[in-house]
Amino acid sequence: MRALIIDDERLARKELMSLLEEHSKIEIIGEAVNVDEAYEMINKLNPDLLFLDIQMPGKTGFQLLEMLDSTPEVIFTTAYDQYAINAFDVSALDYLLKPIQPERLAECISKLNKIEEVKKEENTGSKLGLKDQVFVKDGDKCWFVSLSDVRLFESDGNYIKVYFDTFKPMIHKSLNALDEKLDHRSFFRASRKHIVNLSWVENIEPWFNGGLMVKLKGGDKIEVSRRQAAKFKEMMSL
Repeated sequence: MRALIIDDERLARKELMSLLEEHSKIEIIGEAVNVDEAYEMINKLNPDLLFLDIQMPGKTGFQLLEMLDSTPEVIFTTAYDQYAINAFDVSALDYLLKPIQPERLAECISKLNKIEEVKKEENTGSKLGLKDQVFVKDGDKCWFVSLSDVRLFESDGNYIKVYFDTFKPMIHKSLNALDEKLDHRSFFRASRKHIVNLSWVENIEPWFNGGLMVKLKGGDKIEVSRRQAAKFKEMMSL
């Protein structure tokens, strides 16, 4: 598993690298000292895992995650335990308090190995599929969300509303840009305003002017435009 260490403290990076020598499945492919450097390395190297400090000069680890289209697995590493609650709120893989204890690191790696075994069951290439996760931050709340749990994306001005569980947080991105990133075997552009997760479709009915009305599990109803209806029927084998 290819990993990046992102931490502004050189000694902390060196200590973690030393501890990781005991875990042969983890390959350190780079180190970054701040968010901007990390962002460039992530886009270039496409790591599977981030060991991510939270408080760094300039931007925080949370701000880095907001910048990414899709997030690798994340293990937070920090000396400030008051961030623990926030880390678990976003469903990070784990949270390691500095100085990192070898036993706690081993627990993280064990958990990581189990997750990777599940992920190997699906490979959708460069597009974002159901096994990928995204980082969503809305105000003080933030989440890592598996795309399999997102039933709907809805355009709202310069933002997108992300529907999962009982939440509908907003992200600053255009629906067109998101549509280009998603695997169209799993996600369908129903209209100018909506992208639906096909695995959440529960019922389909004819609608006005040759369109369709799609009901999703959970009760959301989305109109498929006439232009998209024929393509939708083909994808759903209607």
